Amino acid sequence: MTITVCAFYKFVAIDDAVGLRSRLLGVCQQYGIMGTILLAAEGINATVSGRDCELAALLATLREDARFADLDCKQSICDAHPFQRLKVKIKPEIVSFNGKGNVPLAASGTYVMPDAWNALIQDPSVDVIDARNAYEVAIGSFPRALDPKTHTFGEFPAFAKRALDPDRHTKVAMFCTGGIRCEKASAHLIELGFREVYQLQGGILKYLETVPPEQSLWQGECFVFDDRVALEHGGRPGRSMRCLACGNPMRHEAKHEAGNAAQLCANCRTP
Repeated sequence: MTITVCAFYKFVAIDDAVGLRSRLLGVCQQYGIMGTILLAAEGINATVSGRDCELAALLATLREDARFADLDCKQSICDAHPFQRLKVKIKPEIVSFNGKGNVPLAASGTYVMPDAWNALIQDPSVDVIDARNAYEVAIGSFPRALDPKTHTFGEFPAFAKRALDPDRHTKVAMFCTGGIRCEKASAHLIELGFREVYQLQGGILKYLETVPPEQSLWQGECFVFDDRVALEHGGRPGRSMRCLACGNPMRHEAKHEAGNAAQLCANCRTP
C-alpha cells in the first residue's frame, strides 16, 4: 500500500479551536488518517499520513473554511504509515518559540522559492542560517550554513542575541524543515533590526521535493519527526536511524554493532 505524508501549516487567527478540533478529529478518524494536527490561536500545523483519497477528504474539509482555502502542503511517499497514532491537540503555539503565541504574518522574512534558493545562498554577502536544532543539522544541511547549536527552537532568540548583529549580518537567509520555524525566527530577527531577511519557501521538504538532485546543494538527509527518521531527494525515506539510547538521529554509516546489534550514536558510545 502506498501512503502519502502531507505536511502543512498556516498562521491565521483561530478563535474556535475546540470546534475545529472536533471536526478535524472526526474526519481523520473516519478515514483512518494518522499523524499530528496542532491548533492554536495563531493557526494550524500538521503532518499527517494516509492514502491520497483519505487525505483529499481532510484537505477538502479544511479548504471549505475560508481561512484555509489557500492551504499548501508538502508531500512525500512511503510504504506504510510513519505515525503510530493520531493526535489532534490545542496548544498555546503551533510551534513553540516564546510562549506568547505571536503571529508573524507580515512581519516574517521574504520568501524565496526553491528554484531561486541556490543562487541566494551562493552569494558570499549572504549569511546562511539553519534554524533547526543541532541533532537535525548533524545529518544534513546546506553548505556554509551556520548551526545555532540549539537543543530546542525556544533557544533561538538567545542564539540570535549572542551570535548575530544587524550591522554585520546585513543579508540573512534562513531555512528549516517545512518553513514554519523560519516564520517566527525571521520575524524575530526583523524585530531586532535586521533589514534583509530571507526564508526558504516550503522549507527543506519543498526543496527536496522540487529541485532535481543534479541541481541540488543539499548535503545529507533531512530529519523528520516520524518513523521514517529522515528524507532524501524526491521525499524518499533516507538511511538515517535513531540512536536507541538517546533517540537522536544518526547517519547510517555511524551504526555501531553491539552484542545485541544496538544502534548507538557517537555520544552514547562514549564511556
